[in-house]
Amino acid sequence: MRTRTFTWEDPEALAAAARDGRTGLAFLQAIAAGELPAPPIGRMLGMDILEVAEGRAVFSLEPTEWMFNPIGSVHGGIAATVLDSCMGCAVQTTLPAGTGYTTSDLQVRYVRPMSVETGLIHAEGTVVHSGRRQATAEGRLIAVATGKLIATATTGCIILDP
Repeated sequence: MRTRTFTWEDPEALAAAARDGRTGLAFLQAIAAGELPAPPIGRMLGMDILEVAEGRAVFSLEPTEWMFNPIGSVHGGIAATVLDSCMGCAVQTTLPAGTGYTTSDLQVRYVRPMSVETGLIHAEGTVVHSGRRQATAEGRLIAVATGKLIATATTGCIILDP
């Protein structure tokens, strides 16, 4: 039997910081720099923000065995989650202060499985369109050691009024 534990900071405090007058880009830059804590989902998965820029976000994650499905590979939901996160954050970098978003749809196409042997992965999200009410983004999940594509994704986001 194996055990896994993790800790996280108060998610309401982080949500309040998102509404404190910073643009979406400045908010994510503060998380990436360690000035603000990572969200609980990031702590749980071991997901880190590597880069954020206008219309772009890059995340990293190291697949581990606790992520395995019953057939011995990393559950597809892990890839979907990291892709949803990097694409959503790419959209967030385009938003003015006090404006939020939520995912309206997500499509993931799996190209190859992930396992512990895959090693570190990078997920890059790029905004395709950012409008007043909607935004779209695309994402790619890559195995760092081999450069091989693991999955691609697209998303739609609804822009929430401040």
